[in-house]
Amino acid sequence: MSCGNPVTDADALMQRRKKYDKTKSCVKCKVAEGNLVIRHAVYCKECFLHLVVHKFRRTLEPNVNPKPDGPRRTTLKPAGNLLVGFSGGLGSSVLLDLVHRCYVALDKSTMPADGGRDHPRHERVWKKVTVCYVEVCDAFPGMQDRTDEITHHMKRYGDIDFVALRIQDAFDPTWWDRVGGKPYSKELGVSVAEEGLFLESLSSPTPDALTALRTYLSSLPTHTAVTTSIQTLTRLLLLHTALQTSSSHLVLGTSLTSLAVSLISGVSQGAGFNIREETQEDWSPEPETHDIEGKVGEKKAHGKGASKRTVRVVRPLRDIGIKECAAWAWWSGVPVVGKEKWGWKDSRPGIGTLTKDFIVGLEKDYPSTVSTIVRTCGKLAPKGEVSGKCILCGRPAQRGVQEWKARISIRSRHPASTSNNDDQDAAQLSTGPELAAVRPSLTPYLCYACHTTLTSKSSRPAPSPWPTVTPSPAVALPVWAESRLSPSTRTTDGKESHAHGEVFKQTRRVGEEEMKGIVSEFLLDE
Repeated sequence: MSCGNPVTDADALMQRRKKYDKTKSCVKCKVAEGNLVIRHAVYCKECFLHLVVHKFRRTLEPNVNPKPDGPRRTTLKPAGNLLVGFSGGLGSSVLLDLVHRCYVALDKSTMPADGGRDHPRHERVWKKVTVCYVEVCDAFPGMQDRTDEITHHMKRYGDIDFVALRIQDAFDPTWWDRVGGKPYSKELGVSVAEEGLFLESLSSPTPDALTALRTYLSSLPTHTAVTTSIQTLTRLLLLHTALQTSSSHLVLGTSLTSLAVSLISGVSQGAGFNIREETQEDWSPEPETHDIEGKVGEKKAHGKGASKRTVRVVRPLRDIGIKECAAWAWWSGVPVVGKEKWGWKDSRPGIGTLTKDFIVGLEKDYPSTVSTIVRTCGKLAPKGEVSGKCILCGRPAQRGVQEWKARISIRSRHPASTSNNDDQDAAQLSTGPELAAVRPSLTPYLCYACHTTLTSKSSRPAPSPWPTVTPSPAVALPVWAESRLSPSTRTTDGKESHAHGEVFKQTRRVGEEEMKGIVSEFLLDE
């Protein structure tokens, strides 16, 4: 652009931006006219479909063998079966279609041309493929139950097994026993209302799973805490189901866009130490909670002499954006059941929802920025040592986090004393460190993100999703957490085994008369 006369100088006018950066022809075949623009590159329909299959295989296949081999040069030999996490959304629908085409139906159009007819890639990789769906409608009022729609959708894939779970199974001892979890005491709960997260005996017998779920969600301080907890419960249900089905791999339909949302929202909620697990992780159950000898599966399914079962979580669509997923579903005729937004009356958007709106809007205006976010997060390396696994989310917990948090946080404030009775003031102003030292707490067993989820309160308290649920001083925890805390967990030699070597004592409220009776012999007569 210049300041010249546009009548005599054609370069004086700013040229209109072209719809295509270079040409309307496909950048792959150079012949066909383009049908789709992906991050400033033009693709025809046929080349685009091959590109999606290539990206899918490139991400998944190097992680199939127990020891990842980078660019694959060996035969694919997984240690177990395959579990597909299905939500009914766009990403999981595209993932299921690709898994069925490439590894179940063995569609010739998805196979590389080189290698010949008898190449090993034309054989089935996983002997058994299972799809697991977790229904979350019972966690939010007014949400539609889509289990029947998902079941009908799965009839398209008759040679794939289907397992339907409900979100309240996370509090169901029957489901826990079915997936191979060890029995536990059902009398322990946590006081979420107190920042110390003290463990106490439940005031009433263990309720049914649905009531326990809604009581747990109603006790959480913010809308962000509710949605984050639902995501954590869903993820752990899928992982334990993978153990039950003897699956060595769990694949999730997280697209490039969804992965960028998870990374940013996770860091903003304190999960930066586990940023690598958002992309891929190798998860194994705690020995205190599961029968390592394989109550739910044969040891030989995971290799000769294997003593530790591991589930590798892979997100094969992490290089494929939401626009590409939508184009694949449209051109391949993949129906999408869909899923409802999580929320309830008078609830405000959480961190995850706000992050999603920002990332989706950013992708529309600047398509390459989303992939830059994911690549940048992939270069991050967490600092610090691992002190074990979080009792709630099952991910590595950083050592020394609680000590650091105690140093930077203001736990209590001592108001100025206006009374002349110093003894009474001292009794009122005494803080809780001495009391906390004798009361067992859940805090040492949590990662920073889960501790923040349970204790971070907003200046404007969020309305409860279930206001009719009666508040309880102590709420039940998910079954895998209760199993780790239970003193009934024993080792093979009959000795008690406790997470991190700590024994949790059962506590209960003591009435005034009972306390007076205990110390009566030490009281002086008036």
